[in-house]
Amino acid sequence: MSRRSRAREVALQVLFQDDLNPADPLPDATPFLELRLSSANLIDLATKLVVGVRCKRSELDEMLQNAADNWTVSRMAVTDRNVLRLGAFELLHTDTPDRVVVDEAVELAKRFGSAQSAPFVNGILDQLFKEQNS
Repeated sequence: MSRRSRAREVALQVLFQDDLNPADPLPDATPFLELRLSSANLIDLATKLVVGVRCKRSELDEMLQNAADNWTVSRMAVTDRNVLRLGAFELLHTDTPDRVVVDEAVELAKRFGSAQSAPFVNGILDQLFKEQNS
């Protein structure tokens, strides 16, 4: 696993926790990120991803909702929706190449999701990419 992949994985863990505890105020993710990641660059990347998804969550959910035929974000598995949020944020708000974003999201879905997660995530992010570039 690449170092940047590890940063995405740890960011996903924070977002998963946020999703499962909606009534709680969003915790400072820094201590968790510092504990789990070894370098300042990786901590910075994970922090940018977490903060970005947290700030743009409503916008991301709306875009994912539009890209997902016959699905609502609330009906998606918790892991899948957070992988999608992370991927959508990175796709729309960073300079990471689109194919890298989709590949990284699919790998996270394979690792943490169900057997259907990877194709589900791939399909929705591809649709989102097409909508943004048309």
